[in-house]
Amino acid sequence: MEALLAFAAALLAFRFAGELAARWRERRRPELLAWSGSLLAYALASGALAWGAAAGWNEASFRLYYLFGGLLTAALLGAGSLLFAGRRWAGPLVLAYTGLAVGLVLAEPLTAPVAGTTIPEAQAHLDVFPVRIVAILGNSLGTIAVVAVALLTLRARPLGNALVVAGTAVAAGGTAVAGLGAAPTAAFVALAVVLLYAGFLGLSGLPLRRPASGGSARSTRPASDPTHSASRP
Repeated sequence: MEALLAFAAALLAFRFAGELAARWRERRRPELLAWSGSLLAYALASGALAWGAAAGWNEASFRLYYLFGGLLTAALLGAGSLLFAGRRWAGPLVLAYTGLAVGLVLAEPLTAPVAGTTIPEAQAHLDVFPVRIVAILGNSLGTIAVVAVALLTLRARPLGNALVVAGTAVAAGGTAVAGLGAAPTAAFVALAVVLLYAGFLGLSGLPLRRPASGGSARSTRPASDPTHSASRP
């Protein structure tokens, strides 16, 4: 059951990440791409959570979970907020940070083997320096960026900012309850994803659903053509 809930949360995050990526392709607004990346990272972390709950945790699932959930999600959220506020330097910065995070997670040796079905604690398997320090900095600075931009733009976009801050808080709550198992963590993930997605759209002034890009053209011929239906003499 825990694995199914985590998998469902991953699918939801994937769906919303894809929606934001599609909107970025239409509008080319950099914050949409960063926000899409944050939800994609959340989805991959949830996928690793489902993997660990279903088959037992191992080194690969732990590294994936820590990379996408512990290192990247909050940093990409913060970068999206900064880009929304017009700070274009946040784009190259978060790209460099993402490369650093991937390199550290791949290269850092574990201090103890990973096993069992409970969510592994980072302090039991990773040294404080450098990976955990980088994770703390990335999460802290990302969260500060989200809150700071929300406060600065609160009057212009009150609902969108409130939803993004609420989603960030729920995501932090999911990390806090990780020791209770995959099911409560997945519930927090799903709620955070919904709040964040709605908040991103509210900040961007976009509708909840994208308009259809195309569709079949309507026929200009009347439904019934009297010249065809009339009987010939």
